[in-house]
Amino acid sequence: MSDTTAESPHATATAPTGAQAFRYLRQDMPEGSQVKYITRLARTDRIIANVQAIKEGGENNLHSHSHLDGFWMILSGRARFYGEGDEVLGEFGKHEGILIPRNFMYWFESIGDEVLELLQVEAFDIALTTEKIIFGDRNDFTPRTAATTKAKIFEGRTASPDYGRMR
Repeated sequence: MSDTTAESPHATATAPTGAQAFRYLRQDMPEGSQVKYITRLARTDRIIANVQAIKEGGENNLHSHSHLDGFWMILSGRARFYGEGDEVLGEFGKHEGILIPRNFMYWFESIGDEVLELLQVEAFDIALTTEKIIFGDRNDFTPRTAATTKAKIFEGRTASPDYGRMR
């Protein structure tokens, strides 16, 4: 497996249409890994659903999104979410979470010893015609971390020829 940068747009002309079956397969994460693992579960032209897994350490930098509202729910582990000025928005465990509205500055990190797995559901107020729009929507206010720039992305849609493999 090779690293895939989260900033690199994948060539897709349009968002998938129709029902999409998916399955989340937790990937093996090497000891000491500070890379974020993302499993893509589903996508339309207005919404994306992923599971992000972070073994230890910080996840990302202070940022916002101009066109999306984000729903984050912890599936395992614990997370601490921060706002502007490192204000703690909350600490969350299994089946807890937070909604981050568009243009709200935030970042989060894994806390504790268990792998952090987050269900991420993002709703866009513009049509997503390419992956470039998703990644181009991000506004960074502090430098990105390695976990942000070297995310490993896996396909969770079961009908995809890439199901269960890294893209």
